[in-house]
Amino acid sequence: MDILDELFQKMLESRIFKNREALRPDHVPETLPHREEQILKLAGILAPALQGARPSNVFMYGKPGTGKTAVAKYVLRRLNAKVGDKVAVAYVNCREADTNYRVLADLSSSTGVYVPFTGLSTAEVLRRFINGLEKEGKLMIAVLDEIDSLVKKSGDAVLYHLTRINEKLSNSKMALIGITNDLRLTEYLDPRVKSSLSEEEIVFPPYSYEELKDILEARAKEAFYPGVLNEGVIPLCAALAAREHGDARKALDLLRVAGEIAEREGATKVLEEHVKKAQREIERDHVVDVIRTLPVHSKLVVLSTYVLERKGVREITTGEIYAVYRKYCKEIGVEPLTQRRVSDLISELDMLGIVNAKVISRGRYGRTRRIRLSISEQSLKEGLGEDTILRGLSIA
Repeated sequence: MDILDELFQKMLESRIFKNREALRPDHVPETLPHREEQILKLAGILAPALQGARPSNVFMYGKPGTGKTAVAKYVLRRLNAKVGDKVAVAYVNCREADTNYRVLADLSSSTGVYVPFTGLSTAEVLRRFINGLEKEGKLMIAVLDEIDSLVKKSGDAVLYHLTRINEKLSNSKMALIGITNDLRLTEYLDPRVKSSLSEEEIVFPPYSYEELKDILEARAKEAFYPGVLNEGVIPLCAALAAREHGDARKALDLLRVAGEIAEREGATKVLEEHVKKAQREIERDHVVDVIRTLPVHSKLVVLSTYVLERKGVREITTGEIYAVYRKYCKEIGVEPLTQRRVSDLISELDMLGIVNAKVISRGRYGRTRRIRLSISEQSLKEGLGEDTILRGLSIA
């Protein structure tokens, strides 16, 4: 038996997890402790759907990990069980679909209408969505989760259209549930959008230490075999998450990762030391690991961007980065790549989330990319600090 077979066999024989999916943030359990008030309020708002009427739009806000998404999915699941296919539910995560086009495309696909990834105008995608909705002839309840990501990146134009879509519908209806982590999001919204979207509002306060303990105990019964968790594991996970503004997602992640560490070690119980290891693993800056493993030319491009930002250059372009990059190549004695190849490296760094390269139009002068760092100075210094080749470079 080779080393991989041993590892897989150990996993198969593990008696730690009964159902690890119960600890995932997207798992919606049969009960949601300490959110009864919010569940009842949302259910009351959506109840007209039982009679085929359009419910009010509702805005749900609170800090991350306070149960907003879980409550929305829980109530909609129960509603669907009552009305069957008379109500269609569409769920869009606006952190992933963070443009007006992508939001409308995702909503269209929920009505069975295909929209290409790019290539159409937003107005055309909206028209296709309306046609798809009319063809379905149903009430649609659309959940726009992490709506703050959409508004901050692309504005609130799509929200304006969606909050007024019922004026264009004759055979169907639509209601919106907006979910945000940003308590001040309404300050960024057009007053007309704000009044239409926020017909009803539900606030989610952070969980207390005792409430987090109850949540973890309920999930642990689903997730672990009996007697696997040491007595102090759940209190420690709850205490660590309570420090993070009562974030239940953080508490569940800690408990799950602690269980996975115990499983990998071949332990029969999950101990407090596994929770501490889990905390270190979760809090480790993965950006630092990515920067450490970058090829030297990519590191020089990142460093060049940082230096230009420090100098106060407002609009950093590929050409400006390339000039600094060539200087650093000369200092460390490596052959510089072509400007075209450096431009490709910038695109790769953009995909990794290390820089943000936004294409902007300069009118008759064409288009260019405005480049900024997307990581903290501390992560940058930590990631580049161990590279002996880059030591001694002048970054003034």
